[in-house]
Amino acid sequence: MQEKILPIGIQDFEDLRKRNFLYVDKTSYIYKLSHEGKPYFLSRPRRFGKSLLLSTMEAYFLGKKDLFNGLAIENLEKDWTEYPVITISFGKNSYNSNKDLLKTIDEILSFYENKYSVKAKSDDCAIRLNTLITELSESTGRQVVILVDEYDKPVLDVLYTEFEEANRAELRKLYSPLKDCDKYIRFLFLTGITKISHMNIFSGLNQLNDISLVRRYSSICGISEEELDLYFSNEIKELAEETNLSVKETKSRLTQMYDGYHFTNDVSGVYNPFSLLKCFYEKRFGSYWFESGTPSLLVKTLKNQPVELSSLVNGRQATEYQFRDFDPDNHNFLPVIYQSGYLTIKDFDGESNLFTLDFPNKEVQDGFLQVLLQKFIKVPYDDVGLAVENIRRALRAKDIEKVALIIKTAIADLPTVVKKDMCENYYESVVHLIFRLTGFVVLSELQNVCGRSDVVLKTNDAVFIFELKMDKGRDAEEVAQTALDQIDAKGYAAPFLASGKAVHKVAFVFSSNGDGMSAWKR
Repeated sequence: MQEKILPIGIQDFEDLRKRNFLYVDKTSYIYKLSHEGKPYFLSRPRRFGKSLLLSTMEAYFLGKKDLFNGLAIENLEKDWTEYPVITISFGKNSYNSNKDLLKTIDEILSFYENKYSVKAKSDDCAIRLNTLITELSESTGRQVVILVDEYDKPVLDVLYTEFEEANRAELRKLYSPLKDCDKYIRFLFLTGITKISHMNIFSGLNQLNDISLVRRYSSICGISEEELDLYFSNEIKELAEETNLSVKETKSRLTQMYDGYHFTNDVSGVYNPFSLLKCFYEKRFGSYWFESGTPSLLVKTLKNQPVELSSLVNGRQATEYQFRDFDPDNHNFLPVIYQSGYLTIKDFDGESNLFTLDFPNKEVQDGFLQVLLQKFIKVPYDDVGLAVENIRRALRAKDIEKVALIIKTAIADLPTVVKKDMCENYYESVVHLIFRLTGFVVLSELQNVCGRSDVVLKTNDAVFIFELKMDKGRDAEEVAQTALDQIDAKGYAAPFLASGKAVHKVAFVFSSNGDGMSAWKR
């Protein structure tokens, strides 16, 4: 039997099947969707297999039965039918102006007008799409399948620029026939990174069934633990040999690095497929998802909206409404962070109806924190990793003075994106952020019977308790001593005394005027 090839970057289902690439079978989901309903929307992070999913749907609705030999849908589908399919994909181009978007829309519509011999009756994109759908259905006697990939990219590319509203308006116009042509449509599926409520696509298409948080479709993209064992057992063994780990240790490392995405509560996590495939190909544990592209949407959002760093680095509780829909005009950045894949669902409290969001895995945590660190501290880009490594070494050596000096240098000036009235939150969050990047166990706001310690950091042989204070016009040295006294008075060290580890108590005092660290004491 010919060995399967890892399908890195392959988004065309027909190409994948004909060239013997490995395919993780998702066709049972497609069968279920096609027989249960018609209009769907799915939000998933970039490089999570959305384009391949739509390409598989396209082949299925075009009736290309031979491509599905040996797959689940081969036995499920009893009536293979060929439908006319229109695929609208915005993933391949950049849309830095309205002109770029208009050109792409014209190219897509022209392609299908020529393919199906439909004559355009207008230059207006809505009229052209309406004509395509109705005439295709009437001429073939069958309803039309519409697949839209990365529907939101033309807006996200120009987010917070002068072209944003023009691109929104053009997309609203393009998608407007999809509701009116309902009787001519057999199946409608839209994918994207975000669900942009403000675009009014979803108010115009209020019949769309959003399956982004539906439990039975949580693994429609990504690779589940069962799929990992079923399809990649040889790759896991080869990776284990290359890295001098046991198979069990290798799987544990894969879980730590690439697993942990939950697209609803009470479901098993899925692995990032791109990172997993790259890891197997290169036979090393790398940060492939972040290396594959700058998280431009994240950077744009952080630049244009006020940010409370603690909401990003310490985990976050939220209602579904708070992270489900993204509105560029308000200051809720949480939907962007969640839908882009930087946070995922880690827990759910049914009584309060609150979800807990946090980083899915180490790859995302480290990459995300590096992006934040480069944006919110003054250390040059090339020195960020060096600064963190120096803190890591200083903590191992219990050199608190060096730790304090590095942090003081990093936050000497308040960044322009942080307002003076946010500086207390800023200093606390950046300290936590830097400590989390060291790889040590870091706990924030750790509760005991007498109060909460600000930051607790654990190494193999030591526990560091950091109390963070603002000087608020007072003598910084006196404030530092008060902070140390608070650690003793409230018994913050008590839970760690039986551990056998040395306990170090440290006070950091920051300027209320945004001038950085004003004192420290141990």
